[in-house]
Amino acid sequence: MANKNVTDMTVGNPARHILKFTLPLLIGNLFQQLYNMVDSIVVGRYVSAHALAAVGACGSLNFLFFSLSSGLSVGIGVIAAQYFGAGDEKQLKKTIANSIYVLASAALVVTLIGIIFASPILHLLQTPDEYVADSIAYFRVTCAGIIGVAFYNGVAALLRAVGDSKTPLYFLILSSIVNVVLDLVFVLAFDMGVVGVGLATIIAQAIAAIAAMIYAYKKVSYFRLRRKDLRPDMLMIRDSFRLGAPVAMQNSMIAVSCISLQAVVNGFGPDVASSYTITNRIEQLVQQPYGSLGMALTSYSGQNIGAKKQERVVEGFRKATLIVLAFSIFMLPLFFFLGKYICGIFVKNEAASVIDLGAKALRITSPFYFALGMIYVPRAVLNGCGDTGFAMINGLTEVVCRIVFANILTRIPVLGYWGIWITTGLTWGFTALVCVLRYRGGKWRYKALEH
Repeated sequence: MANKNVTDMTVGNPARHILKFTLPLLIGNLFQQLYNMVDSIVVGRYVSAHALAAVGACGSLNFLFFSLSSGLSVGIGVIAAQYFGAGDEKQLKKTIANSIYVLASAALVVTLIGIIFASPILHLLQTPDEYVADSIAYFRVTCAGIIGVAFYNGVAALLRAVGDSKTPLYFLILSSIVNVVLDLVFVLAFDMGVVGVGLATIIAQAIAAIAAMIYAYKKVSYFRLRRKDLRPDMLMIRDSFRLGAPVAMQNSMIAVSCISLQAVVNGFGPDVASSYTITNRIEQLVQQPYGSLGMALTSYSGQNIGAKKQERVVEGFRKATLIVLAFSIFMLPLFFFLGKYICGIFVKNEAASVIDLGAKALRITSPFYFALGMIYVPRAVLNGCGDTGFAMINGLTEVVCRIVFANILTRIPVLGYWGIWITTGLTWGFTALVCVLRYRGGKWRYKALEH
């Protein structure tokens, strides 16, 4: 083994492997969401509710641009996991080397587009005049940090591919602490508003990326590349794009659908926009166990498919489904009865209408949490097995559901802006159904043999 954290998941108890692998990912993702929430709390409490809406208006856009640049890391991780499972160290090193070219080129293009077109994009989304200038400034700053996001996600995906989910956690914790400290310094000490929050975030992300790269080079032998390893391999680059691009496009389409929904939200005024930002932040936190489980399943499935052990993949899917069910049942009463207090963390008590809206919205979406989890589980298995082409179908499903439901439900007088959150729940339900049906179809078994 290259180091003590590398784990071969093709042998041993699947449930134990998945849970052991998921826990560090979950802790890391929670820390990542922590600094997203701190951004919102600092802005909402120490700048203004409108500034919070300005940051929220960029949420889906940031997701879109980050997905375009770092979504390719999923494809890179799938290839690496399959080569690791097959015991092919030479090809694994080539995958790592060529990931540099894939991630750097994608990040550069997306960064330039985001900075140049920030203003027309946010005006196109009908961002209210009260905070459109803040939204533009915040979005441009965060786009400047996309290179850090891409490289951190790339290194983390490669480490997970060889069974190391612990190390990326340490760098996320460091990044989170730096982000929280800089948030307070830039906003409270230097009065930099939303620009300070954005700057704190990109500095923290850059630190995580640099630290992860240094660690990987020094501690994991697969990352010690020789000159001949660094020669561009067009076949490997093509495979990285072939597997990663559909996932990047899936995330991008999901982001586009969220942007479309954000435009509907903006039409209902600042209070609804602020409440939507709050519930989004909360539910991003709720999604972390599902997302962490999904990342664990992708690496687990990739290794086992590389080792030609399809039945272990099936067993992993079953165990993960039970975990999702248990967590979803636990979360339901928490948000049903304590939603008002949770929403109150984000804004001052004077913004009572925002808090009440957010609490009622959580009662609408929380019954759909199991469906949300069942988007992540089958999708992760399919991605790990190389059936990433389905990601396009998955993304298209979310786009259609969000656009259609939002534009129909919010126009029904008795529902009005509540249709926004009903749209979210129904979108999760339909997308989960499509994902489960694809998994049950079994095509992933044959896709795995193509690579």
